Formats: sequence, structure tokens, C-alpha cells
Amino acid sequence: MLTQKNLHRKPIGVFDSGIGGLTVARALFELLPNENIIYLGDTARLPYGTKSKETVILYSIECLKFLLSKKVKMVVVACNTASSVAVPFLQKITKLPVEGVLNPGSKSAAERTKNNRIGVIGTLGTVKSNAYKKAIKKINPAVNVYSQPCSLFVQLAEDGWTDNKIALLTAQEYLKNLNKCNIDTLILGCTHYPILKKTIGKVVGENVTLIDSGEETAKAVKRTLEEMNLLNTQKKKGIHKFFVTDFPNNFKIISERFLGRNIRDVKKVKLS
Repeated sequence: MLTQKNLHRKPIGVFDSGIGGLTVARALFELLPNENIIYLGDTARLPYGTKSKETVILYSIECLKFLLSKKVKMVVVACNTASSVAVPFLQKITKLPVEGVLNPGSKSAAERTKNNRIGVIGTLGTVKSNAYKKAIKKINPAVNVYSQPCSLFVQLAEDGWTDNKIALLTAQEYLKNLNKCNIDTLILGCTHYPILKKTIGKVVGENVTLIDSGEETAKAVKRTLEEMNLLNTQKKKGIHKFFVTDFPNNFKIISERFLGRNIRDVKKVKLS
């Protein structure tokens, strides 16, 4: 039997289809600096957004099994696609708490809007799924939700083109329709998008509240650990380990941009 003290020291497991989930990991690092965290990027099979629901669930179960083999105390699904379709299944096959990025972002937006007009930007797959709209409507049926796919934001984030003319022009083109909808809250519904937060903020204006799902997910994780008495009470900084299923081009450079710091060691693993 594990003692409560042992459980405190267990790591939080985080998985994503690739690199974007590192913005969620970064939020966890900042909010929970004493926690040990294991990050898995399923880079061999990205993106999940173009896959069938059944395939995404299968991949997510395999990611979960890998994290369970690392003796984690909680699992964070740092992928919008997997969060929208796989979280309920993962919660059924493990007794550990499982948190996705969808509900924390939706809850925060529903609570913070003053005029009940919320915008959602994401990849085409996320927008077409209406996952955020459904989640928000479940919390507050009176809210109007306006969605816009912004697929090019992913490549801009990975290329580091986040605060230049191209980024600004792209954001203006994507967001012009949302700007006409009188939204007062905007969900960044893709884990790549916080990298472009400054540019997106310029385009929508200071009166629109930006909801970073990664930050909201980190807050939800902290609340869960507090409720379950599982917060790591050690005074030293947590250990962060990174695993990927393949090494895409410039992985180290891109990942360091997303995390805001260097990654010393990344290990390649095979999921069964």
C-alpha cells in the first residue's frame, strides 16, 4: 500500500498529440513549482484533429497507459481534440483524476463573460466538433458562442512568427468576423495559441478577456490535488521529464519556445 506521503511525491502526467501541450505544462510549472511532472508528446501520430473519434480514444488510452507505468498521481489531457472525445473514457478505466483542457476553459469563460457573448478560436477539427460550444451551453444556456477556425496560428507559433507583420495580418483576417459579434470573452481553444496571445490581444482589443485554457487547466489541477490532499509538500523544485514518440524537425527549438526555457533531455519512447 502506498502511504499518503508517497502519493504526494508522485508526478503529474501530461500528454498531448505533440508540442502544443507544452503551454499547459508551462502553466503547471509556474502554478505548481514543487510538483514533479512527466510530459508525453505523441509526435509520431500528430495531429489528432484529423483522426476519427475511435482512433483518438485508442491513442489516448495508449498515452494513459504509458503515464500509468510512470506511477503518476493524476493525468492531464493537454490536447483539445482528446479532451473533447477521450476524457470520459479515460476516467472510466483509471481511478486517478483525469483533467482535460476543455472544461476548465469553458467554465472560466462562462463565469467571466458579462454580455453572454463568447468567441472560440481553434483548429478546424475543434471548431467543427462544437465541443466548447456544448460545454459552455451546459454551464449557461443563455450564452451565445461564436467560433472561428484559425489553423495557420499553429504553424506561426511553431515557426516563432508570433509578433510580426505576418502574424498581425493573419490574426486580423481570422478575427475580423468575431470582432463584429461584440464578444467580450475569447477562448484560445488550441494549446498553440497562447504563444500568439499578444498579437491576438492587439486585434480583439483590451475590452475582450482572453481565456488561456492551459492556465485554467493548471488552476483546476491545483484545486483537485488540494481536495484530494495530494499536493507535493516538498520545498525543492519539481523534476520535469519529457518523452516523445518521435523527434520531429526542430523539436528542441520549438519546445523551448513554448516552455520559455531549455529542455535538457528528451527521450523517445514507443507506445504499445
